[in-house]
Amino acid sequence: MKSLHKYLITGILVSMFLFPVNDLFAGNKDRSGQAGASELLINPWARSSGWGGANTSRIRGLEAMYGNVAGIAFTKSTELIFSNTDWLKGSEIGVSSFGLTQRIGETGVFGLSIMSMKFGDIPITTVDLPAGGIGTFAPSYMNLGLSYAKAFSNSIYGGFTLKIISESIADVSAQGIAIDAGIQYVTGEMENITFGITLKNIGPTMQFSGDGLSIRSFLPGQESQFTVEQRSADFELPSQLIIGAAYDFLISENHTITLAGNFTSNSFLKDQFSGGLEYALRNYLMVRAGYTYEEGITKKGDRTTAYTGPSAGITVQVPLNKEKGSVFGVDYSYRDTDPWAGTHSISARLTF
Repeated sequence: MKSLHKYLITGILVSMFLFPVNDLFAGNKDRSGQAGASELLINPWARSSGWGGANTSRIRGLEAMYGNVAGIAFTKSTELIFSNTDWLKGSEIGVSSFGLTQRIGETGVFGLSIMSMKFGDIPITTVDLPAGGIGTFAPSYMNLGLSYAKAFSNSIYGGFTLKIISESIADVSAQGIAIDAGIQYVTGEMENITFGITLKNIGPTMQFSGDGLSIRSFLPGQESQFTVEQRSADFELPSQLIIGAAYDFLISENHTITLAGNFTSNSFLKDQFSGGLEYALRNYLMVRAGYTYEEGITKKGDRTTAYTGPSAGITVQVPLNKEKGSVFGVDYSYRDTDPWAGTHSISARLTF
């Protein structure tokens, strides 16, 4: 069994370097906007987003399906989360998410997550009717994630996520798949030092198709119409490589302070550095804050993202059954933006 664990760990590491990710370390700002499926970069979960994404090595439980899938291996039994995000408040875009993780056997954990974006009803316009008045359409973005993670030892945890991506409007749609892979390493006398690495959104290109890309016209001298279908260009996924570390300062039995940091190498965006700090009062109250830095983010004229860097969040938990370890918690996070009035996320969490 130990040799099997070694092969699985080796497989995860090898997969991170065998995929076509030559541009992962580029952080090339000149390629910004050239990737699609950018909803894959939206963290829908309130607890981890309050860190500003700094806790890749320290993330635990269901939310690790976004941050570093290896972290779902810490699920003790079952975890459920319902989350709602008011994304870029004022843009009228909402993100609804649901997740479930379930322990299977002594060391394995299975995870399921669904994220859906709502854009509201948009007026249909044409060349002849630019003001609309002929109805509306509602874009639909949905991502489905299937994860599996395993504790290979008391120190090493690893896992994979298969993502199914769907984007559509009334007459055009695109579907695709992507893979995440991650590892976490826990060390220290009190297991208070963690390291993590994750490779995200690796997959084939996507392409839009549908009746919306076709044109009906007449040939000169012909009475019947013919249809010309145009092909859209394919697009790549927003791949990322993230490396992080964290340290728990165990002040006393009731008080813990965690310091965490990440480096994110983006294929189609600027590279980012993230740092976060969390204070925990036992398992009842957690307050956290983070900051994400990239080139030009401190100056409005140079900034190429709506996010300005700061983020913060709070978690309140109450035990339901101490013997079984059941807990109910509410998480909230805020990410500062300019323009718009920030991104607000709230989650309800149940573990049992």
